[in-house]
Amino acid sequence: MTESTKPAAATTIEQYTIAAIPENERHGRPRDLFTIWFSSNIMPLTFVTGALAPVAFKLPFGASVLAIIVGNLAGALFMALHSAQGPRLGVPQMIQSRAQYGVIGAVLVIVIAVFMYVGFFASNLILGGDSVHLLIHGISTDWGIVICAVGSLLITIFGYDMIHSVNKWATFLFGGAMLLALAIIVGRGLPAHFFTVGSFSWSGFLGTVATTGILWQIAYAPYVSDYSRYMPARESVRSTFWFSYWGVVLGTVLPMIVGVVVGIASTASDQIAGIDQLAAGAGWFIMLVFALGIIDTNSINLYGGMLCSITVGQTFRHSWLPRATTRAVVSIAIVIVSLIGALAYQTTFLTSYVNFILFLLYVLIPWTAINLVDYYLIRHGNYDVASFFSPSGGVYGRVNWSTLAIYLIGIGVQIPFVNTTLYEGPVAESLNGTDISWLVGLAVTIPLYYFVARARLGHEGKTVVPARTLGA
Repeated sequence: MTESTKPAAATTIEQYTIAAIPENERHGRPRDLFTIWFSSNIMPLTFVTGALAPVAFKLPFGASVLAIIVGNLAGALFMALHSAQGPRLGVPQMIQSRAQYGVIGAVLVIVIAVFMYVGFFASNLILGGDSVHLLIHGISTDWGIVICAVGSLLITIFGYDMIHSVNKWATFLFGGAMLLALAIIVGRGLPAHFFTVGSFSWSGFLGTVATTGILWQIAYAPYVSDYSRYMPARESVRSTFWFSYWGVVLGTVLPMIVGVVVGIASTASDQIAGIDQLAAGAGWFIMLVFALGIIDTNSINLYGGMLCSITVGQTFRHSWLPRATTRAVVSIAIVIVSLIGALAYQTTFLTSYVNFILFLLYVLIPWTAINLVDYYLIRHGNYDVASFFSPSGGVYGRVNWSTLAIYLIGIGVQIPFVNTTLYEGPVAESLNGTDISWLVGLAVTIPLYYFVARARLGHEGKTVVPARTLGA
């Protein structure tokens, strides 16, 4: 590794935000992606999401585990394909959406991404506050929420290299904690009804596949390449894909299975208190890891939310490519908004969270389909990165109305198939509550965008500047 491509120390404050990373400042290896996506998933929210299988969808143990594995193996394909875009383009994920939607048109999906970050940040804070309170009873849940928020903010202020550094050491600590919890719970003996409680239903199974796997992984799509964009463009696409894929699959499935076990075995009113109770003398250690996990993962959510918020601002102020100070100010603003939400909705967390992640599923499915088809099937990774930052949108224009229409169609066709506590579509009702909206969204959006984009490509010019030749 040459001097110019050595990574900055983790304690050095990152200077870039949304600007393209120059080649001489690229650093890192694909294996770094395994640790960030493995450790960042071992946290209370992943654990609680896994518990939805037996608690919310009423599945037995075997079906719960199978649905979680199937959903994550399938969903991670989308996540890893997005991750592989980072080294090639060197820009945040949502900036690249300007190639599909136009520089102004992309604002719609970027604002949705900001909403997603705030929602996940607030949801994580609630569970982090519970973990801190159970770890140190003298600290209230509210103050635990504040502590977790401040910890995440500090990591985000340092930026990219600090986030990667934290996740390297966290991999073994967090993974070991989940294996320890599982060993203790099973070793102490499972309740007699453990393997007989619950009943299989296709609505419950597909609902679990969608929420604990497909949506969980696709929710990373708007920001996963934010954490590979500093890597040299010469890095293997295959290596980037597989290190991301197995990191996120293993890091997600492990705590979700623990969540299933606790969801069935515990009689506590919530899963966080349940694992604290079932882990006996090691409960304090699990709560400590959960609190640290929240701080770690929320730094990633906050970093992505910050990049997207700056992207929205830069859309209307084209010469603005801010650096570290602006990153800190925007991050503080997101933390304040998320704190308000977390403190206000902690008593209705489970119902609000299920509806929140289902809403995300409906709006992210057509976005990820459009982005991946465009990158891998239409343009084959060749983009004019300079046009991403042009006031006119360069070769991609200001608003791509056909893409926006396809995106809205992709959402609209799902409505008859959705099933939430707020609304159940007529098709879902006729299928006894089975929600297959995400399958319908993919089946419609992928071919529709492919054929429209192929016809449109000639208007932009068939040759664009390869991303790897462009600087900041």
